[in-house]
Amino acid sequence: MKPVEVAENIYWVGAIDWDERDFHNFEIDRGATYNAYLILDDKIALVDTVKHKFYGEMMERIKKLIDPSQIDYIIANHVETDHSGSLADIKRVAKDAVVVCTKRGMEGISKHFNTNGWDFNVVKSGDELKLGKKTLMFLEMTMLHWPDSMATYVKEDELLLSNDAFGQHIASEERFDEEIGVEEAIRRAKIYYANILMPFGNLIIKKLKEIESLQIPIRMIAPSHGVIWRNPERIINAYKEWAEFKTEDKVVIVYDTMWHSTEKLARALADGAASAGAKVRMFHIRKDPWAAIMTEILDAKAIAVGSPTMHNTVFPPVAGFLAYMKGLKPKNKIGMAFGSYGWGGGAVKEINRVFEELKFEVVEPLQVRFRPTGEELEAAFNAGARLGEMVKG
Repeated sequence: MKPVEVAENIYWVGAIDWDERDFHNFEIDRGATYNAYLILDDKIALVDTVKHKFYGEMMERIKKLIDPSQIDYIIANHVETDHSGSLADIKRVAKDAVVVCTKRGMEGISKHFNTNGWDFNVVKSGDELKLGKKTLMFLEMTMLHWPDSMATYVKEDELLLSNDAFGQHIASEERFDEEIGVEEAIRRAKIYYANILMPFGNLIIKKLKEIESLQIPIRMIAPSHGVIWRNPERIINAYKEWAEFKTEDKVVIVYDTMWHSTEKLARALADGAASAGAKVRMFHIRKDPWAAIMTEILDAKAIAVGSPTMHNTVFPPVAGFLAYMKGLKPKNKIGMAFGSYGWGGGAVKEINRVFEELKFEVVEPLQVRFRPTGEELEAAFNAGARLGEMVKG
């Protein structure tokens, strides 16, 4: 229950959720953290809280530093309850604390909690709050990933408390990127980005440019999930690439199957794409985590989705995955539909419809009736080779 010093008189006082495995249908395999930060100065500020069930863990850490009733400000960077879940509880202890948030943040907090008698300080980008030696500057992060989101910048420490941006889902006792390994931190951040922030790439590019234009140096980034970045340039550069949908020469093949016919096509496509020199990743929709699939799709040039036809449309698990993918809005992709059918071939048509909505470059689909013959598997191999040549070309 010890707090961890992030910078002089700034402490991590959050919570570690070792058991979490599902975050809004985003499957996570190593749990999560809910990061809250306590800033000690002439005035004391708590930046974010934790998911409600971990309120006691956060309070134990705070109590090792101060009497929680001494908190002067509670900075609410984001309304979502994995961040604000303990806000009402801490407010009952720190009765005179002012809640600092955006206008939309105040609206959301007031819908979640009984805020009668609470004092709010509504801020916008560029507003500052002087605590004593330390100055907080606020940056609205609208739709990254909620309308109310903001970040808090500690000017003297060049520390960006970035809320959900630059986060990762991983439960660990290590608090800093180099402690779990910078490459591992980047890998975890990529999974998080692909499954939460992918739809907001254009907004991320604009926000990064805005931060650059403000000419604020960033020595460290402390997000609300995962480890703290002592190597901020690595994650900032990664975000630039992900937001621009920079791609590798990679084909991602995603499928489900009823009687293995669509699976046989998927394997032939994979062999063909690999023969052309493309990197290939293949996933079974009911056996592989969708979060892992979307992480590979993020920087792939091509995606092939396969489904058997059931009731004249896609197999239900494929329909679920297509809805998940459509919500995350991947861009700059080549899309190929494939599948098998018995007496009606509606699956391929539905997959192509989703590709067209996402503005993919749609290539000729591949479908076979019942079990594929040797000739049809050879055709699938050749179709995969053509797809591989497209991503290599």
